[in-house]
Amino acid sequence: MQLKKYICLLPLLLLAFLAKGQDDDGITFEMRLSKDKLGINERLRVDFTMNKDGDNFTPPDFKGFKVVMGPSQSISSSWYNGVRSYSKTYSYTVSPTAKGNFSIGQASIVIDGKTYKSTPKKVVVTEAVDRPNGQVTADDIADEHLHLVAEVSNSNPYLNEAISVVYKLYVSNSISASSDRTIDIPKYENFWSQDITRTNEPVRNDTYKEKPYRSKVFKRVVLYPQKSGKLEIEPFTIEMRVDVPTSRRDFFGRPVYASTTKVVSAGRRTITVKPLPEQGKPVDFTGAVGDFDFKVTTNKTSLNASESLQADVEVSGKGNLKLFQLPEPSLPSALEVYDPEFKESVRTTISGSQGKVGNSYTIVPSFRGKYPIPPISFSYFNPNTEKYNTLKSEEIIINVTSGPSNDNDPSGTVSNNKQTVTTTGNQFNFIKLTPNLSAIGSNYFFNTSCFYLWWLLPLLLIPLAIVIRNKREARAGDVTGNRLRKANRLARKYLSAAKKTLGDKDAFYVALEKALHNYLKAKLKIETSEFSKDKIASLLQEKKVDDSTKDGFIGLLKNCEMARYSQFSKVQMQQDYDLASEVISTMDKQL
Repeated sequence: MQLKKYICLLPLLLLAFLAKGQDDDGITFEMRLSKDKLGINERLRVDFTMNKDGDNFTPPDFKGFKVVMGPSQSISSSWYNGVRSYSKTYSYTVSPTAKGNFSIGQASIVIDGKTYKSTPKKVVVTEAVDRPNGQVTADDIADEHLHLVAEVSNSNPYLNEAISVVYKLYVSNSISASSDRTIDIPKYENFWSQDITRTNEPVRNDTYKEKPYRSKVFKRVVLYPQKSGKLEIEPFTIEMRVDVPTSRRDFFGRPVYASTTKVVSAGRRTITVKPLPEQGKPVDFTGAVGDFDFKVTTNKTSLNASESLQADVEVSGKGNLKLFQLPEPSLPSALEVYDPEFKESVRTTISGSQGKVGNSYTIVPSFRGKYPIPPISFSYFNPNTEKYNTLKSEEIIINVTSGPSNDNDPSGTVSNNKQTVTTTGNQFNFIKLTPNLSAIGSNYFFNTSCFYLWWLLPLLLIPLAIVIRNKREARAGDVTGNRLRKANRLARKYLSAAKKTLGDKDAFYVALEKALHNYLKAKLKIETSEFSKDKIASLLQEKKVDDSTKDGFIGLLKNCEMARYSQFSKVQMQQDYDLASEVISTMDKQL
């Protein structure tokens, strides 16, 4: 009897098992993990599967993990004995960021107007694990055949001596890499930096650790250390999509490739910067490091008082041309000197900065005489010879040939005798004693047509002011109209903000989504809490918006959601922006 009793219960248990994870209407939505325990050097596949198509899929935040691939979608549909079988899956590949116990939270989706949520699942992340022999993954192959290297020209420079850093990617001939995306760019703290921009860097045949590779330069930068001691250069990190061969072959015997996303980093580099020697340092040294020439020139040496001349103090050569002070000339007080105009002609190559910098002084003498411009000295440190050098200019004599005399003339060429004032006969003009004056009574403003018109103008403006005031009061009382106008302004504002952020995926789609939402608030009078694509589609259909415009609007909202987890190119962003402008314009006419 007991055995028969248990046998009778088996169908009930089977039905309960089949009903597990299903809603009353037979709809299922669940999360599946490839494993619930993994090493920190492994990856985890997370699938969200449903047996009926839905909308507004919202993944969990994957706290403790980094999404390296996904979401990717797969759909399976079949008929068997007249019964339709349907399955749709959103898949993610994630990698752990730390060891410990983590929980992958709930995902949600709306199916037939009802929200379904998956059950959270726990994952344990342990120390890095050794994979058994033969279990070589695409990531392992990518690690072995993909290298990003920071090549530093000099790891032990002097303070303010130029060094170059070239970030070069080495790719083995057995794999292919594409779709690079910069993740982390060094800040170069304690360095003065200058990027060397070159477009369309070629791919070259190269060697890495005595093996043939293809190489491409991703970034070139020239650095001038501003502090002595050990300085660190932060890592430069990029993300690549890599295709690696597998052990499988296709029908024609060709290797089957597997795709993966790989993050490669050049790693930190330490630069040991030597301080400039104190022994032999000149008093006028202002920080110039390199190999320079120095000169002081004037465009003329003979002129009259109140005329001007240009004196140029110029340093040319190769070194830190933008990082030191130019020496200033010491001029006699009888020469009026204006603030200098700084001139710069410097170009930066991978070997450092070269060119010339200078100050151009405008000098105006006040008195006649001869005025010397004393020699000016300029000191710099040459890292090649490891010595200080001092350059001096020649003395320049300014000869002012004519003009008022100066009793304190340092040249001694001006006489102390007073000069005789001679007249030329035209110092004074004749003053007219009988001017030709006329009365202005006929041209006076009072009692004219303009006078009375200005008096009547305020009275004529009173009716116009009353009409304007009534219209403003009517506009202020139109609460619904004001709300619509405000929402339209916000929509235009956010659409304009989206255009300004083209190229920045996250900022662009946030601004685009806000623009779409505010437009709907203005036209359909619904609150943000009511937003779901099913609700929007039904309301647009009620408003008799055509299907193409409605589908375009819903598609834009889907792209805004998918942009949080997928890669979108600038071309895709431009297309979405153009589509948003067209959809809003068309919908506005139809509504």
